[in-house]
Amino acid sequence: MELFKKVKATPAFASAPVAAAAGAPQGGSFLGYSVGALEEAALSVPTVARAISLLSTVAATLNLKSYTLQWTGQEYEKLYVEGESWMNRPDPKTTRNFIMAKTARDLILYGRAFWMITSRYSTGYPATFQWLPANLCDTPDNAPPEWFGPADKVNFNGMPLDVAQLVQFHSGSQGVIYQGRRAIQIALRLDQSAERFATNEIAAGYLQQKGGEPMSGDELAEMAAAWAANRRTNAIGALNELVSFESFDVDPSKLQLVEGREYQTKELSRLMDIPAYLLAIDQSGMTYANAQQARQDLLLFGARPLLHAIQERLSMDDVLPRGRHVEFALDEYIEEFGGPESDVMEMPADARPVEEIEVERDSL
Repeated sequence: MELFKKVKATPAFASAPVAAAAGAPQGGSFLGYSVGALEEAALSVPTVARAISLLSTVAATLNLKSYTLQWTGQEYEKLYVEGESWMNRPDPKTTRNFIMAKTARDLILYGRAFWMITSRYSTGYPATFQWLPANLCDTPDNAPPEWFGPADKVNFNGMPLDVAQLVQFHSGSQGVIYQGRRAIQIALRLDQSAERFATNEIAAGYLQQKGGEPMSGDELAEMAAAWAANRRTNAIGALNELVSFESFDVDPSKLQLVEGREYQTKELSRLMDIPAYLLAIDQSGMTYANAQQARQDLLLFGARPLLHAIQERLSMDDVLPRGRHVEFALDEYIEEFGGPESDVMEMPADARPVEEIEVERDSL
């Protein structure tokens, strides 16, 4: 019986590329674009910037594939078909890497992203898109931090947009700038403390008057400024018997700035859903990781929800005909960058686990 024999022929669809419809709306001049303050603060933290770079790079470097589902009698089987032209370049004015990376970054930071449809096929389905910065998109019927679904009203830079000409992406989280605001603020304050210790060439302290006529506040401030300016250019300072310099008995180790910053980097790795070792954070007990396993961890723990948010939205009926689906070529990512077995870093045969070495060292 050949009732359930696999079909080899590629089905034809009405959405084959033809001349695109004219008169599509535009996103506006770049002169009116700006970066949100919360986004700028988040990206100034190296751990957050590194995590976003890793996640957005995955989405930006993966190819898109189109498929349909075919029932075999026991399960659904994917039948890959020819994709639309926009799957290779959604925006003809720029690269796919750019628009996908920006979309992924918006999903991470804001929990949503926006594409404007700039042209359509004769069938009515989208042919080209333009990325719109999420920080410039305002939805009066749904205020942050929680997005309850696609908005019915969207303003871009204060101007209303036709929702029918938009593709709205949503992730399962609120967005890092909302749910991680406290963690990011703590990291920024710790960095500011470290910057103060790094920029001060002299020990922190105060000048104390020992005798003579009491000086006013302005005179004390002027003397302190002169003392600090002189010490920044000269290693030796001079004071008379009426004034003495008293240093504060504090340093980064006593303030636990090093430990605090190390702990906060781990907190940020939890916030970004990325294993700490991928962010160059020291983890005791970890000896090695091959390149293929590292990429699998990045996909499983960090990028997978992000990729699903993009590919499932692009598979909806307002973008593709019913029955058509889009997915990222994850197998190509693992196989292409994993390399042959000879290229994978392996633990030497005589290597021992860290725990065993530490036990032996403690017993000495």
